[in-house]
Amino acid sequence: MYKKGNTKGMCNGVYGFAVLGAAVYFIQHATTFWMGIFGIGKAIFWPAMVMYKVLGMLGM
Repeated sequence: MYKKGNTKGMCNGVYGFAVLGAAVYFIQHATTFWMGIFGIGKAIFWPAMVMYKVLGMLGM
């Protein structure tokens, strides 16, 4: 039986892949240890900032 509104798993998976991909990208391009640590922080917030900008451009 299908439960209405049960789509949290899909959204979490997409966000998780975005964070993982961003973390790999930022760590690979880091020149120092602390830039790698900073890259992990950026990877966590990067997908949220992209969605904010996209929705802003769409006028939502």
